[in-house]
Amino acid sequence: MKKNYKEVSIDPTTQQMYERAQEMGIETVWERLEKQQPQCGYGLLGICCRNCMMGPCRINPFGGEPKRGVCGADADTIVARNLLRMIAAGAAAHSDHGRHVALTLLIAAEMAEKFKKEGKPVLELDNMASNTLPYQVRDVEKLKAVAKRLGIETEGRTIREIAKEVAEVALNDFGKQDEEAIAFLKAYLNPKTYEVFEKAGEKAGMPWFENGILPRSIDREIVESLHRTHIGTDHDPVSILLHGLKTSLGDAWGGSLIATELQDILFGTPQVIKAEANLGVLKEDYVNIVVHGHEPVLSEKIVEAAQDPELIELAQKYGAKGINVVGMCCTGLEVLMRHGIPIAGNFLQQEMAIVTGAVEAMVVDVQCIMPATVDVARCFHTKIIDTSPIATFPGAIHIKFDERRADEIAKEIVKTAVENFPNRSKQRVEIPKEKMEGYVGFSVEAILKHFGGTLKPIEDAIIEGKIKGVAGLVGCNNPKVKQDHNHIKIANELMKRDVLLVGTGCWATAAMKYGIFLPEYADTENVGPGLREFAKEWGIPPALNMGSCVDCTRILVLADMVARDLNVPIHALPVVGSAPEAMTEKAVSIGTYFVASGITTHLGVVPPVLGGPKVVKILTHDLYDIVGAAFIVEPDPYKAAKKMYDHIMKKRKELGI
Repeated sequence: MKKNYKEVSIDPTTQQMYERAQEMGIETVWERLEKQQPQCGYGLLGICCRNCMMGPCRINPFGGEPKRGVCGADADTIVARNLLRMIAAGAAAHSDHGRHVALTLLIAAEMAEKFKKEGKPVLELDNMASNTLPYQVRDVEKLKAVAKRLGIETEGRTIREIAKEVAEVALNDFGKQDEEAIAFLKAYLNPKTYEVFEKAGEKAGMPWFENGILPRSIDREIVESLHRTHIGTDHDPVSILLHGLKTSLGDAWGGSLIATELQDILFGTPQVIKAEANLGVLKEDYVNIVVHGHEPVLSEKIVEAAQDPELIELAQKYGAKGINVVGMCCTGLEVLMRHGIPIAGNFLQQEMAIVTGAVEAMVVDVQCIMPATVDVARCFHTKIIDTSPIATFPGAIHIKFDERRADEIAKEIVKTAVENFPNRSKQRVEIPKEKMEGYVGFSVEAILKHFGGTLKPIEDAIIEGKIKGVAGLVGCNNPKVKQDHNHIKIANELMKRDVLLVGTGCWATAAMKYGIFLPEYADTENVGPGLREFAKEWGIPPALNMGSCVDCTRILVLADMVARDLNVPIHALPVVGSAPEAMTEKAVSIGTYFVASGITTHLGVVPPVLGGPKVVKILTHDLYDIVGAAFIVEPDPYKAAKKMYDHIMKKRKELGI
């Protein structure tokens, strides 16, 4: 059954392109969701187990038989196992991203060392600033700051030597076998929150979790998640979920943190800049290249290659005015934050971008890329180019990436897009006009710089009550929710109550499309008087874009710095998290590590846990006694905002402010 375009999204560009897709008979994510109805009730409740070949087993949700699977596992054991596997998959995705960046830094340092031995320019190679390298160190100060946190000596050493040791420490966090917490967590986390992690097992009544939920290595906790959930291993929902917290913390203070910090070192730490968002950033007379996915290691090179005079000349030869690179999803946010490259949309707009008929190539890396993009692209001239060795799309062009040949491969990809321009049918091009400006690039360093090197202005505003608290809004679109609706409603409801917003991922793109990242948004009725006064005093928007979903760690680092200043654990702060339109396993890991770190977090889409009443009680209640935070699950955005605000006010009262 066809949907009305107003049912799928509040974004006028998505509405326009969805209607166009329907007229052209192109199937999109909303039709595929409709064909899945009714979705499996057992799956929605989390009470279906496929972990061995005695099954699949399922539990009667109405209390009758069967009450146990073939092995004897009850509903809570099955739900907890399934949830742990979701956390592990999400942590694996972020962390493998981090590993890729750490390996890229190591490869660059080793290539500099090799070139130096071969007699190539010494000074540039020692400083890792030579154009002969595929990747340079763009932010030397950040490299030294990260090294200092990790206890790595910087005095009297070359940038190359420091970079190599930072990469080695990061990579060691993935595979070490001792019982100590990972180095990045120890380097970044304040002692009071560290103590909460350390005592979590004891508080949960499981003292055999000797080091609590402190992750020992990133890979080990993910592997142990799969081991614990294997047939006949861990059956207690409490211990299963405790390990879920530990695994997610390996993501938060390990894999994701490594990705963010080392990307800043390699590509530059974001600073505040103005940019544009939404499908209107595509240009009718240009070669349009959409970079889509999550890792910036290739897209950084695509941005460079698109400025190559020879490739621009080739584009002009084919009748285009030039080459227009735009972003999609979190790869888009990475190049938006660092270069101001416009972002065309969030998750649910990837097919819509192709439906414009104006995209020569969609260059994809990993995560959140629908295989259906290939089918939609077949209706136009668009080429889908997959680039990651771990992500192959049937029907796409495969140009696999190799960091050692980064420039050569990036140019090949851009040339492929340029040579596709003559195949575009001008009669089939329809680009929506809507686009919106906004200020982006609020890394932790950029925020500190804006406030004179300290967070004291924010802390004072919170203590005085001008700002009631801070909310971290993150993650995902989900076609079960009208696109961007809950993102914007929750944002406005919180800002009306004088809550400062920081955010990442698809939420950040949604907020930018609706003008929330403009300082003048503070003048609207959607912002309360205290937040308005603070935003205008400091010349900032009422909400700050902190980057891609892997950059949720920037929110954690910011919260940790405030906690240090106030000498409290993170869970004592008037801070909440929210994933209003959650969809991915990564969102499950992010939500879990927010809670484990002490930030009570709202989920706007009900996760598959309702079939396990003990599990639900642990997640929404018992975790307050273990880590000081828990989940709020509420699909209604107005009720959700009220509950989040109530939590903030409760924390203010506990702090005596």
